[in-house]
Amino acid sequence: MHPFISICIPAYNRADRLKRLLDSIAIQGFRDFEVIVTDDSNTDAVEQLVSTYSGKIPIRYQRNIPALGTPENWNEGIRKASGTWIKLMHDDDWFATPAALGIFAEQARLHPGAFIFSAYNNAYDNGASKAVYPSLSRLKRVLQFPLNLWASNCIGPPTVVMHPNDRKHIYDNRMKWLVDIDMYIRRMEGNKTVYIPERLINVGMGSTQVTAAVKNDPAVEIPEHFLLLKKAGLHSLKHLLVYDYHWRFIRNFGITGFQTFYQYGYTGPELPLYKSMIHWQNRIPKKLLKKGIVSKSLMFLHYLCNRNKI
Repeated sequence: MHPFISICIPAYNRADRLKRLLDSIAIQGFRDFEVIVTDDSNTDAVEQLVSTYSGKIPIRYQRNIPALGTPENWNEGIRKASGTWIKLMHDDDWFATPAALGIFAEQARLHPGAFIFSAYNNAYDNGASKAVYPSLSRLKRVLQFPLNLWASNCIGPPTVVMHPNDRKHIYDNRMKWLVDIDMYIRRMEGNKTVYIPERLINVGMGSTQVTAAVKNDPAVEIPEHFLLLKKAGLHSLKHLLVYDYHWRFIRNFGITGFQTFYQYGYTGPELPLYKSMIHWQNRIPKKLLKKGIVSKSLMFLHYLCNRNKI
């Protein structure tokens, strides 16, 4: 018999935090699950910890030699999973209540084949916590056009989602910054999306997160941006929220010409629409351009002038 849910945990050195997650799994009321730990650690601490849970929960362990890195370690757990559904859990996150997994399972039974996600708590190292719910207006736009996630991730990190184990999609190992957005878009296109308005997950917020390490790094964000643009197609900019994201992307990185894109790994042609955005922004003092109302107004005017050319 295959389990209903495979909880896939990509681990890396943080045995103390992994223990918190495994303890939260051990007290779940829903029991039709398996746990798969794929370990990139350079010590035996995670392996030793996992061995202490073998009599408490159905758990399997694999040491990755060599280490696979993010997100390939995520994919390795998915590949090893035998459950009907995949619940990826990062090793520094944990279930918020003993009923959490059961609530995910209930929604999975009600909505076979759906892409499911829940509200969550951001849990900080100093003990503070912040409830996170999606903007319903933003979520409505994302449901209408999944690429709007590019403008703002209203779903959250991979730990808050669950999806079928259908072998159709894995995380793109060329990405680190937009890897979750890319996966969500592919999952949502052609499939039902189900939102659970209960905070079922605690998301550990710390400096060791991959997203914290690569945020605002042009060497990471610029190549990934153009990779996602290649997947989505330039026509995706017909949608105002996506257009605004591209405008902000150029502004926030202070792009003054395509040479900056090439410097950080972009190898494609000079896109006329991007050249026009850069030209418009170069004519505005940077201090003024950072003012939200100015930037939004210019973006919208540029959009009206160019949307028929996309």
